[in-house]
Amino acid sequence: MIEKAGTARTDSGMEHFGYKESLDRGIGKFGSFAAGVSYISILTGTFQLFYFGFGTAGPAYLWSWPMVLIGQLAVALCFMELAAKYPVAGSVYNWSKQLGSRIVGWSAGWLMLTASIVTLSAVVLALQLNLPRLWSGFQIVGDGQGPYDSASNAVVLGTVLIVFTTVVNALGVRLMAMINSAGVFIELIAACLIAFILALHTTRGPAVFFSTNGYGAGASGGFLGAFLVASLASGYVMYGFDTASSLGEETVEPRRTAPKAILRAILASFVIGGAILVFAVMSAPNLQDPQIASNSGGLQYIVEQVMWGPLGKLFLICIVVAVTVCSLAVHTAAIRLTFAMARDNALPFGERLARVNPDTQTPITPAVVIGVIAALILVVNIGQPKIFTVLTSIAVIMIYLAYLMVTGPLLMKRLRGDWPPADLAAGGYFNMGRWGLLVNVVAVLWGAGMALNLAWPREAVYGTPWYNTWGAFVYTGLILGSGLLWYGFKGRHHIGTLASHAVVSMDDAAPAKI
Repeated sequence: MIEKAGTARTDSGMEHFGYKESLDRGIGKFGSFAAGVSYISILTGTFQLFYFGFGTAGPAYLWSWPMVLIGQLAVALCFMELAAKYPVAGSVYNWSKQLGSRIVGWSAGWLMLTASIVTLSAVVLALQLNLPRLWSGFQIVGDGQGPYDSASNAVVLGTVLIVFTTVVNALGVRLMAMINSAGVFIELIAACLIAFILALHTTRGPAVFFSTNGYGAGASGGFLGAFLVASLASGYVMYGFDTASSLGEETVEPRRTAPKAILRAILASFVIGGAILVFAVMSAPNLQDPQIASNSGGLQYIVEQVMWGPLGKLFLICIVVAVTVCSLAVHTAAIRLTFAMARDNALPFGERLARVNPDTQTPITPAVVIGVIAALILVVNIGQPKIFTVLTSIAVIMIYLAYLMVTGPLLMKRLRGDWPPADLAAGGYFNMGRWGLLVNVVAVLWGAGMALNLAWPREAVYGTPWYNTWGAFVYTGLILGSGLLWYGFKGRHHIGTLASHAVVSMDDAAPAKI
């Protein structure tokens, strides 16, 4: 069945922006949910960062998991309303532009885009934590004992994965969704089984989470200071749920599907990821083992100790699958954001970056450009792994700031009585009703507080010299400042929807495919 152009555009939420439909609308309900889950990636995030949280504040650091959920759930609920109203590519960019102003939208998009590319580079490095454990042949560079063997090998493995995600995204969203959905299905099953088996091997009770266990003693700020640092491990994991809405232009019935996908993604990640973390601590043979707090050990080390024989290897394979689909989702989200900004001529070479391949109905140029940039960033990891760690941390801060550029203007609209729009309730779409103002206030306060906590200059996190310790301000300032220079001198003079993507009149709108 083909709908009339006006109806299709109204149902798609794109009529507010005047864009033609040019992308392949082929993602279903599970595919939309899978996009959000794979970006958060239960297995990638928890296994990659457990050592940091545990090593900083011990078992009690896990209280940061529900703390982060409450804050990010408030953000997610705001995003769900926006996804019900505006399910468009590059969601954060277009939302902040619609709610605030053009420069707020551009700044949010620029921060989110640069952060997403760095995040892609960071995620693919996780292969080094798992593949050589499966088979020594994956240690291609050296034997792993040299000072730069692991860092260099991580770059090789990561580059191979980036090539894979680039090719898949270039071939079309349906292939991406199929691979991503299959990978997420495997990840969810594996995550549930890991939590279940760890639960069967518990050696201590939950009392371990209600004691500081000596962590923070003698340090500035005591345990609270240590806890705030350790909470970064949870804050680094639970974001990216907006990917479901960023694929809204390629989702069937997006105004109903995307909000549900966002909620399900964050709740599933919290429950399953939390279960793994809790039962891992309760089942670890020896919590004093220094390998648990080592980046070469961590959660993988506990799983290998608790699981028997081939089963531990099997779950490591599932973690590799999770890293793969997480990288795919991050790359996909970055492509859609690039496309969204480019069709507004808000990036250099906008016309080329916004070009959609007529055969695959996907923007191929952004896929390649992002892949190349992410691979080049990886090279930094070889000689300066600490700087790379700082950059990846800064990327998370920039994403929190970009989220704040959405929830902040949204709160202003609520206070002026301009939100929520009447058509949300009238059309049966998601809206928070009378709870919206309270949730929105929480989302803004959380975003500001967590961004400050993430950015706080700590040598234990960011190292030295001073420009690394203050890296959140130095590097974020450089990235945002350089972008604003382009915007001020050139971008603002020609930003506007490209003619090739603009709907001039209702008669010119192409029928939507369903």
